[in-house]
Amino acid sequence: QLQVEESGGGSVPAGESLKLSCTASGPFFRINTMGWFRQAPGKERESVAVITNGGSTFYADAVKGRFTISMDNEQNTVYLQMDSLESEDTAVYYCNVDYLYGLGIYRRSTTWGQGTLVTVSS
Repeated sequence: QLQVEESGGGSVPAGESLKLSCTASGPFFRINTMGWFRQAPGKERESVAVITNGGSTFYADAVKGRFTISMDNEQNTVYLQMDSLESEDTAVYYCNVDYLYGLGIYRRSTTWGQGTLVTVSS
């Protein structure tokens, strides 16, 4: 079972920046995508940004131009640089990894991190 460890959450005033990190470890054949989701109080979990192993990126409209996702393939680590933070960005941020595992016959699975809290004060 692939495991992920997140870091980088915290409390900042609006307009400031934070950088989240997530490292995957464990047995796998190939990572397909790594991404960040978030869940604000009283709201459903939503996608924030996703990056494929080929480097293609996808962003939620609410964060385009402010957040940047990147991946270090050798370290199996994904980063989320969050600039110009707004109070609406306050949420628990979860790392998600979609991957293949197995030997000869490969199966697809996904794993989630425990979440890291980001609080932005206005």
